[in-house]
Amino acid sequence: MTDLRNEMDSDLDQNYSLNSNADPKNMQELTIYNVQDKFQTMSDQIITRIDDMGNRIDDLEKSIADLMNQAGVEGTAPEK
Repeated sequence: MTDLRNEMDSDLDQNYSLNSNADPKNMQELTIYNVQDKFQTMSDQIITRIDDMGNRIDDLEKSIADLMNQAGVEGTAPEK
């Protein structure tokens, strides 16, 4: 997921960002800047939630495997 985040950040920087050292000069630039900022914030939140969900799924798989072992049931071991 970190690679995906870095790739998205790189794409945004290369393709959609304004010169970060300059203030927006007109209303259109200001609007673009605001949209980009909101998009980046939402993208970061989505990626963080995906990472969290992946961690929760990993924990759930481990818990299920542990419960299956305690019950004496044969199953496939988690991949991690």
